[in-house]
Amino acid sequence: MDFNFDSENRSHLIKKILIKIFIWAAQIAAVIFLAYIIIFYAVEKTNMIGTSMENGLQDQDAIIIDKFTYHFNEPKRFDVIVFKQSGREHSYYNVKRVIGLPGERIQIKEDGIYINGELIEDIVDAEPMVNYGLAKEELLLEENEYFVLGDNRNNSEDSRFASIGNVRREEIVGRAFLRLSPFNFVNKLNLKVEMEED
Repeated sequence: MDFNFDSENRSHLIKKILIKIFIWAAQIAAVIFLAYIIIFYAVEKTNMIGTSMENGLQDQDAIIIDKFTYHFNEPKRFDVIVFKQSGREHSYYNVKRVIGLPGERIQIKEDGIYINGELIEDIVDAEPMVNYGLAKEELLLEENEYFVLGDNRNNSEDSRFASIGNVRREEIVGRAFLRLSPFNFVNKLNLKVEMEED
């Protein structure tokens, strides 16, 4: 009985090469899949556009969006959120601070923010507002709506104006989590001194 050792060696070598190619392709596919999951469900980088969140966030500040938290929890009052409104004047990411929660009644008067008729203590170090916009009259938020303000209250296009209006839950991309340079947690920026100490 004759054996063709060259043929067997070649066949064995081809199998080894095919297995290595398969493993390499599987690893690349896994990395692409994980990158997709992370970007779609966990984190994303964006830039702050405009001056509406000064003195905390400046125009063109790079920020990391935490997209994961709001898959399990709802936005809270004073969270800084990132949202995108389709069918509006512009379709880029907006960054604003949550003031009113679903089902609440919001009104701004005498430079105070009133929720359900009660004056709330604002944690933001902001100038007194000169334009109350739509919130001059009491607004009732629907069960999936949030009322948002920019920290730079007198230079912010936010829920006080029809161009933005109330933000719907499905428009919220995530929570503004980190400012990359200078590095800081976004929720720690632009707070009144006594709030920073707590």
